Amino acid sequence: MELFTYIIILGIFLETTALTIKGFMGGNSRINSTVRRKVFVDTSTLMDGRILSVAKAGFLGDDILIPRSVIRELQLLADGSDTDKRTRARFGLDVVNELERVELSHVEIFADEGDRVKVDDRLLELAREHGGIILTNDFNLAKVAATEHVDAININDLAQGLRSEYLPGDKLHVKIISVGSNPHQGIAYLPDGTMVVVDAADRYAGKNETIEIEFVRYLQTNAGKMMFARISEQRKTKLNNKKHKQSLGRSKPKATRKK
Repeated sequence: MELFTYIIILGIFLETTALTIKGFMGGNSRINSTVRRKVFVDTSTLMDGRILSVAKAGFLGDDILIPRSVIRELQLLADGSDTDKRTRARFGLDVVNELERVELSHVEIFADEGDRVKVDDRLLELAREHGGIILTNDFNLAKVAATEHVDAININDLAQGLRSEYLPGDKLHVKIISVGSNPHQGIAYLPDGTMVVVDAADRYAGKNETIEIEFVRYLQTNAGKMMFARISEQRKTKLNNKKHKQSLGRSKPKATRKK
C-alpha cells in the first residue's frame, strides 16, 4: 500500500515538473507559434521595400503571407506601359524574392483565388477569414480596413514613430557639457540622451548657461543616433554685438583735464 502511494506521489511530481518546465521554456511566451498572427502584405508595401529592412532586423516575428493575387498585380504593373509603376513593380518582385531568404521571418506565398475581386478587397477577405491583419502603405486601404473592423498596420506609422524629434533647421536651447573630440566642438545632450555635437561651441563647455543651436544633420547608426548642430545665427549676432560694444568701450578716448 505504501509503495502504491509513493508511485502516485511520484507521478504527480513528474507531471507538475513537466508543466513547469513547459511554461518556463515558452509555453506562455508571446513568440509561441499558437499566438503568431497572419500578416497579409499588399502591393504598396512590397513596392515601397522598407519591409525588407524591418524583416532583416528581426521585427517581423509573425507569419508574413504574400497572396498570389498581390504577386499577379505586381506582374501586371511590371509589364505595363507606365514607366514609374513598371520600375517600382519590378523592385517589388525583387523584394518578394529577398523576403523569402530572410531567416528571422517566416514568409510564405499564400495561394488564393483573387481574380474575381480587386486585390484590396481580397486582402480584406483574407484577413477576416484567417483572423489576420493587413500590412499596407496605402492610407485609403487602411481607412477602409478600419471601417470594416479589420486590423491594418502601416510602415509609414512605424517610420514616423522612429523619426527624430528634431530635424535639420530646428532650433533648441542646450547646455554644452564638454568639449568634443575634434577642435572647437562642444557636446550637449537632448532630454532622451541623444548626443549633439555643436560646432564652434567648445568655449561654452562647463558653463552654467544655455545657448541656442540649430540642427544641421542627423546620423543613425547601429550603435544609436547622433545629431550635429551649430550655434544659431541669432546667438552669433548677439555675441558679435557684445564684442563690438566692448571694443568701442576700449577704444573710447580718455577725457583730458584742463589746466
